[in-house]
Amino acid sequence: MTGAEALRQGVARLAAAGVPAAEGDARLLLGHALGLPRHHLPAALAAPLPPDALRRFDASLAARAARQPVSQILGRRAFWKHEFRVTRDTLDPRPETETLVEAALAQPFASVLDLGTGTGAILISLLAERPAAQGLGTDISPAALAVARDNAARIGVCADFLESDWFSTVQGQFDLIVSNPPYIALAEMESLVPEVREWEPIQALTDGADGLSAYRAIAAGAPAHLRPGGRLLVEIGPTQGAAVAQLMHDAGLDGPQILPDLDGRDRVVAARKPL
Repeated sequence: MTGAEALRQGVARLAAAGVPAAEGDARLLLGHALGLPRHHLPAALAAPLPPDALRRFDASLAARAARQPVSQILGRRAFWKHEFRVTRDTLDPRPETETLVEAALAQPFASVLDLGTGTGAILISLLAERPAAQGLGTDISPAALAVARDNAARIGVCADFLESDWFSTVQGQFDLIVSNPPYIALAEMESLVPEVREWEPIQALTDGADGLSAYRAIAAGAPAHLRPGGRLLVEIGPTQGAAVAQLMHDAGLDGPQILPDLDGRDRVVAARKPL
């Protein structure tokens, strides 16, 4: 069987399973099975597919047909300027979260705390741009922290990681606190696509309540852990801006501001500790 024949069969298999973007996913999986970057795949399509590559491709197709995300099958996801290792223990870094990174980099900082770091994508992206800054990433999941540590080492960023339930074991103050917390309400979980609902860690998706529990904890704890003039930036769901801004205001933070992503949806709420 040639690579082209295997690709056609793979596309049909994914399409029959209801996978969106079946052709694009099949190409990525075939390239992964062959150990080739995407731009080298066309040249390999006319050649016979080696048996071991065919077995890897078949296993990847089976996983994708079961709606496992492509990033988990590949074991990596591009975010900002790097590729991050991802597992079932971590939330998949998403392009809209780059809005948070861009806003954080708009002003200087010498220290940063990332609450619920997951893969470490936010923290590591920030520290790669500000190598003189110190950074701490926290998570309640030891498995996620192991992934974050590995990503930091591979990308060449120096960061500390700590198991913590929000601020529970955090000490000291920071110029910048960032977070992409679980913000999906429990009632909304059933509406998520299978790739998210069935494969990503539930504790990174929902608080099991109204989707605002994490923001209540972060807003309440941030003033004690921000230096005067320090900033708090959190990612939000597109309908949560006003509620999260009010929580920050009630906590005594100045000027909560709602920032849009590239699609124009509310994506980040930013506030500052008074001087």
